Amino acid sequence: MKIKIGIIGGSGLDDPKLMKGIRERRVTTPYGPPSSPLTTGKISGVETVVLARHGRGHTIYPSAVNFRANIHALKQAGCTHILATTAVGSLRTRIRPGDLVLMDQFLDFTRHRIMTFHDKGAVVHTPMAEPFCGTLSGLLSRTARELKLRHHARGTVVTIEGPRFSTKAESHMFRKLGADIINMSTVPEVVLAREAGICYQAIAMSTDYDCWKEEEEPVTWEMIVRIMGENAEKVKGLILKAIPRIQYTDCSCRGT
Repeated sequence: MKIKIGIIGGSGLDDPKLMKGIRERRVTTPYGPPSSPLTTGKISGVETVVLARHGRGHTIYPSAVNFRANIHALKQAGCTHILATTAVGSLRTRIRPGDLVLMDQFLDFTRHRIMTFHDKGAVVHTPMAEPFCGTLSGLLSRTARELKLRHHARGTVVTIEGPRFSTKAESHMFRKLGADIINMSTVPEVVLAREAGICYQAIAMSTDYDCWKEEEEPVTWEMIVRIMGENAEKVKGLILKAIPRIQYTDCSCRGT
C-alpha cells in the first residue's frame, strides 16, 4: 500500500525548500472544517500533508480544536500515518527543557471534548491499551539516536483541558499518578486516529517544568514560545530524516 504521511502541528514543514510540489487545499468534512487548509507536497519523494492543529497563527484554543474534522480530513486525504508535534511541560527532572519525548501512554483529564466518531448508530468500544504506534515510535527513536538528539523513547502524557495551566496541587497530583509530561492536545487526537485506523505517534518537545519544581519559574506562554523557537529545528530534522524510512506494515493501529 502507498505511504502518505500526515503531520499535525508541523510549523515550518510546509516550507517550499523542504516540500516539493506544494499545493494548498481547503477541505470540508462531515464534522465541519479542519483547523487549517491542508498543505500537500512531497518530502524525500513521500507524499505528505501538513495541518496546523491550532490554526495558522495559533488562533484556536485547545478545547475549540475540531479534532474530529482534523483527523477525518487527513483520513480523507489518504494518510496512512500521522506524526503529531506538541509542546509539553515536564513532570520529571530527567526530562529537561529541549528534550524530545516519544510518548507511549496517556492520562485523560479533559472534560468537554468529543472523543469518538461513533456517537451515532452502533456503539463501538475501541481498544486503547497501547494508544500510540510502537512501530513509528521505534523508528523515530532510532533516528533520534543517529541524529544525537536527547530524547526519551517512552513517556506518559496527561492531557488537560486548558487553556489555563495547572495549579501546583494538580501538577504534583499528576506526578503521583505516573505522568511524565503534560499538554493540552494529545487527547482526543490519538483516540480518533486509532478509530480511523491511522498509525499515530506524537513527538513532544519539553519546554518547561510546569509548576511543580519549586526552584524553577512557573510555566508561561512566552516561555513555551521561546523554547519551541530555539529547538524547532530538532523536531524538523527528526521528521525529515524519518519520513523516507516509514513503511507500510501490518499494524495493530489499523485493527479496529
